[in-house]
Amino acid sequence: MNVRMSSLSWDVRKARIVVTVVATVAFVSKMALAANTRGPADVRFFWGFARAIARTDPIRIYAEPLPWLPVYNHPPLASWMLLGMEWLAQQGVPWRPLIRFPACLADFVTVLLVFALVRRRTARLRTAVLCAVGAALCPVLVATSGYHGNTDSVAVMFAFAAAYLLVDRGRPLAAGLAAALCVSVKLIPVVAVPLLFAAAWRSGNRTALLRFTAGFSALFLTVWGPVVATVPGGLKANVLEYAGGNFSFWGIVRFARWAGVPEPYVQLLRGDGHFLIVAAIMAVGVWLAWRRPADTPQAVATVLALLLLLSTASGVQYLAWPAAGLFVIGLWQGTAYAVVVGSVAASVYSGQRPVHWTDTEMAFGALGWAVLALCVVSALRAALARGRGRAPGAALPPARRAPAPATAPVAGTPAADD
Repeated sequence: MNVRMSSLSWDVRKARIVVTVVATVAFVSKMALAANTRGPADVRFFWGFARAIARTDPIRIYAEPLPWLPVYNHPPLASWMLLGMEWLAQQGVPWRPLIRFPACLADFVTVLLVFALVRRRTARLRTAVLCAVGAALCPVLVATSGYHGNTDSVAVMFAFAAAYLLVDRGRPLAAGLAAALCVSVKLIPVVAVPLLFAAAWRSGNRTALLRFTAGFSALFLTVWGPVVATVPGGLKANVLEYAGGNFSFWGIVRFARWAGVPEPYVQLLRGDGHFLIVAAIMAVGVWLAWRRPADTPQAVATVLALLLLLSTASGVQYLAWPAAGLFVIGLWQGTAYAVVVGSVAASVYSGQRPVHWTDTEMAFGALGWAVLALCVVSALRAALARGRGRAPGAALPPARRAPAPATAPVAGTPAADD
């Protein structure tokens, strides 16, 4: 048994090396793309935001008139990040690769998280490796992180880190900090925060919920508190009520206009309607985490996919939201999305017109939306098929549990792979 366990541990180490090497190659490739391309207009907009923050401060930027720039809709932590980047740029660091570095680095970390999350939920180590490699080489992430360089991938990374720390590592305080970080970089993962609280609650341990809440609250208040106290109106209008751009080349708004739905109804959907959609997605996430807390990472992946599926706004960078998480749900789901939607992203970006899609690109975008819908349905069906599970503590690694004195774990199980 000891020989078998040693061989299994060696296999896991080799798998980690393969995943790390591929993730490193992907990171270097994305940074090379970032260093040798101008990128979309957001690269210039971020420079404008950074200069404006340097002239004022990361708190009052929400009340600063920026007539030459789009709405500054980024949460407070992004403001501090841009202030630091502006200082580095003044020291001579080129802005174009610098602004895209956080997304590329976040993708690297997310790949390692995908490997860890899938490995603990499958008896086949090869599946975990393929899912992680698929996330590393996903064309959607190459385009959105290496070329576009928005903060979406950073927020997604922190969301999965929170799920991993809470469920797989049994560290609710650190998980709470990661959950606060994810919504402080970009508001998108707010759909995942309620389900993380639900999973902490369902742990069966009051201390876990208290520690998660303490970590989340302390960091959230530290980052958001000064802005709420100083410029609450600007924060509310720019960030909390931001409904996305006026583009409609993807998703349900595009379909509504294709179907000839009267514009007042479309605007209602894009206005107050999108708050109802977000609330419904949160409810689905809480239900999934409450039903089976050990599968909280899959629940995070599902709500991020649902958010893009039902989004009333369009943005090419939004395509990054579910890209890595679909590999947590399953290999075919991640691969199908990567191939179909990746081709759309590559086409749009190669033409340097991310807000002007051709009819062909919108047709393939509709196909990508259908693929995403199929992936979401498969995730929900799998959750129902698995039935109700035990609390997160049941999924903790052996190092976090009391050792079993009588018998060793069975080789080939996720716990035995540690």
